Amino acid sequence: MARKEILRLMIGFRRFKERYFNKDESLYQKLSGQGQTPKTLIIGCSDSRVDPAIISSAEPGELFIVRNVANLVPPCISMDGVHGVSSAIEFAVENLKVENIIVLGHRQCGGIRALMESKGPFKKSFIGQWMQVSLAAKESVLKKYGSADFETQCLHCEMESIVISMENLKTFPFVRAAMRDRDMQIIGAYFDLEKGELLEYDQEQNGFRNILPD
Repeated sequence: MARKEILRLMIGFRRFKERYFNKDESLYQKLSGQGQTPKTLIIGCSDSRVDPAIISSAEPGELFIVRNVANLVPPCISMDGVHGVSSAIEFAVENLKVENIIVLGHRQCGGIRALMESKGPFKKSFIGQWMQVSLAAKESVLKKYGSADFETQCLHCEMESIVISMENLKTFPFVRAAMRDRDMQIIGAYFDLEKGELLEYDQEQNGFRNILPD
């Protein structure tokens, strides 16, 4: 017998099907016939509390989403090896012609916490190796906020890591070409799940501001 968690997912699928399939000219009939044309690529975290589609109330077909530990973008260094995140970015930019790329970070990120807790060389683990992408964020935070408490350091590292990923995006030739030739935008966003706030990176101010201020 399926576990109750799986049964809940099955019931959820039934509701999904009733909403999107059990009607004439359903959204999925259009999407399956015309294909997907999302305007925005979101690079988000795998954290179960931070689903970009739920946060933005997006409909199917609106967003192309890449999720990984700590919403990181590695720099474009080599074509050798296996590059899941890089290939998804390439597909979104080159094939789907997205108009925006959003790097969406969040409060209480486990990947960033692991990065900040590491005392020396990274352990031989997938997470440890992956988080080296954002090692410069940790170094910057310790330099600026070395005397702050650990939670404050994590918060600043979560934000600093977004900026690093934004810069790493610009190391991909096809990203730079899309920014130059068709004004594709790169946006940094931060979801504070403790306060229910969404912040956007302001490049001129070199900081994050609330998208929906009081």
